[in-house]
Amino acid sequence: MIKAGIVGGTGYTGVELLRLLAAHPSVELAVITSRGEKGVKVSELFPNLRGRVDLAFVEPDGVVLKGCDVVFFATPNGTAMQSVPALLKAGVKIIDLAADFRLRQAEEWEQWYGIPHICPELLTEAVYGLPEVNREAIRSARLVANPGCYPTAVQLGFLPLLEAGVVDPQSLIADAKSGVSGAGRKAEIGFLLCEVGDNFKAYNVPAHRHLPEIRQGLTAVAGGSVELIFTPHLIPMIRGIHATLYATLTDSQVDLQALFEQRYAAEPFVDVLPPKSHPETRAVRGSNQCRLAVHRPQNGKTVVVLSVIDNLVKGAAGQAVQNMNLMFGLPEGTGLEGIALLP
Repeated sequence: MIKAGIVGGTGYTGVELLRLLAAHPSVELAVITSRGEKGVKVSELFPNLRGRVDLAFVEPDGVVLKGCDVVFFATPNGTAMQSVPALLKAGVKIIDLAADFRLRQAEEWEQWYGIPHICPELLTEAVYGLPEVNREAIRSARLVANPGCYPTAVQLGFLPLLEAGVVDPQSLIADAKSGVSGAGRKAEIGFLLCEVGDNFKAYNVPAHRHLPEIRQGLTAVAGGSVELIFTPHLIPMIRGIHATLYATLTDSQVDLQALFEQRYAAEPFVDVLPPKSHPETRAVRGSNQCRLAVHRPQNGKTVVVLSVIDNLVKGAAGQAVQNMNLMFGLPEGTGLEGIALLP
C-alpha cells in the first residue's frame, strides 16, 4: 500500500483528495494536516467521509510526513516550497496542487505571485503534471507540479491544433467560466451566495495568474511563442469549468474531428464527442474526465473548441491521483473510474 499524506486537508481540493484516496485500493491515508483544525476528526468536518476516514487532523510535522511514500500539498501558493526540499531529501514523492512549481523561471514566478521562491533550483526538476503531454516524465518524477484548473481545460483543448500546426499560434483566445469552488474554501464577500447567485461576471481580465502557466505549456507544444487572450468568468454554480476556445486556421483542408479523435484515442480521461456536440459541465461533475467538442462555424477560418472539466477533479484532485498512479506504476485509472453525477 502507498502511504499518503495530505498537507492542507480542509479546503475543497483537500476534501476531494480525501474522497478519492479513501476509496483508492492501493492507498493508505497516513496523515492529514491542518493547523486550524488540529485534533478534529476528519469525519466531523466532512460528514461525507464518515466511516471511510478515521483520522484526525494534525499539525504539519516534517517527521510524520517523512514516513509517507507520497505527500500531496493542497495548500495556498507559497506553502509547499517551504517543506518540499526536506521531504525530497527523505525520499518522499511530492505532488503539489498549488502553483509553487508550475513555472520554470523563478523570476516569472515571483512576478506573478509576489514573493521570492525559496527553492528555485527545483523548478527545472519539477515535472508539469499534465499526463496527456508528460506521461513518461511523470512516471519517473519525484516532484510533480499539478496543473491548475483553467490551464487543464484550456491546454487540452488547444493541444491537437498546435501540435499539428494547423492554426496561427498568435490567434488564440480562451473564454473560460468557472464555478465558485475554484476560488477555494474561504470567507470572502465576493463569494457569498447573495453575491454570486443570479450573477455572471468576468474577472482578472488584464492578468490572471493562470495565464503564464497556460502560455508556458502552449509555447512548448507550439515550438515557439504564442499570443493568448485569456478571460476567466465566475458563474453561479459550485463545480465545473467550461472553456470556449478560438483559433484561426492556417490549413483549410484539415479534418478537425479526425485530428482530435486521433490525438486522444488512447487517453483514458479525454473524451472527444461526436461532430456538432456541445459538452456540458454536468456531464463531468465528480469525474476525472475532460470532454471536448470541435466546431468550424460556417466552414470558415475560425475553429471553436469546447472543453469541460470538473475543476476539483480533473482540474485538481483527480489529476493529482492520476499523477500518483503514474509515479507508482499503477494503472492510470485506478481509483478514478467513477461516473459523473447526474442530475
